Amino acid sequence: MGLHTRIDSAVERAIALGQGGAAPARLASALHYACTPGGARIRPTILVSVAMACGDDRPGLADAAAAALELIHCASLVHDDLPCFDDAEIRRGKPAVHRAYSQPLAVLAGDSLIILAFDVLARAAHAAPERAIELIRLLARQTGMPHGICAGQGWESEDKIDLGAYHRSKTGALFIAATQMGAVAAGQEAEPWYELGARIGEAFQVADDLRDALCSQEELGKPAGQDDLHGRPNAVSLLGVDGAVKRLKDILGGAIASIPSCPGEAQLAQMVTAYADRLTPAAVKARV
Repeated sequence: MGLHTRIDSAVERAIALGQGGAAPARLASALHYACTPGGARIRPTILVSVAMACGDDRPGLADAAAAALELIHCASLVHDDLPCFDDAEIRRGKPAVHRAYSQPLAVLAGDSLIILAFDVLARAAHAAPERAIELIRLLARQTGMPHGICAGQGWESEDKIDLGAYHRSKTGALFIAATQMGAVAAGQEAEPWYELGARIGEAFQVADDLRDALCSQEELGKPAGQDDLHGRPNAVSLLGVDGAVKRLKDILGGAIASIPSCPGEAQLAQMVTAYADRLTPAAVKARV
């Protein structure tokens, strides 16, 4: 089974769990709609890649962790797109959940996906209880307050923004979760994997800032120019396009150098390099 098939299958199983029984049909449908098509599945791909690099001796637990992480990510997109936040009509090339199903169902879908993520991890705990408890703790830390993605959204309501804390929470948190949860699922310590996740998350944020400034809505599959429209702090406004491109290259170089020693270290370096190539839009590659 290929890596992407493995991840998609794990996500589909998780969604089916949330749709079981005599569930309200439209909300059940919204759960699936919010998570498909899957896009790049970057975060769970990193998680499973780290688990594989560390031996992947509990693949069922790694699959549950990957699915849980992707459910949290998809929930955050549903909530981000709401009129009270980004007011985005398009996500992944189709109407945002609140446009397709209504605002109340979008709120409920996002909430349900968050709860489902922790249910998925709890159900997989029998494979390795101590690891599962740590996975739940790591995911909770990078989802909520004070440093998770909820905090990242919260920074946008502050008069003064700590840019480093904002980016670390808004974007970096789930990448940190990806590397640390992948290691823990395979029986390794979480802490050595923090830096890799943080650097990948920072690279993603800078690349996203570049894409938002340089790409069209058709290329992105979502509205473009949102940073400028909403007055958000971003790498392009701070450093200029060329400065942001240089920053992206420096971060990715540091990410590869920060990979902890493990049996699959070389393969992980290749994954980060391939990920960087996919992350970088053509308009940016032309400047490199």
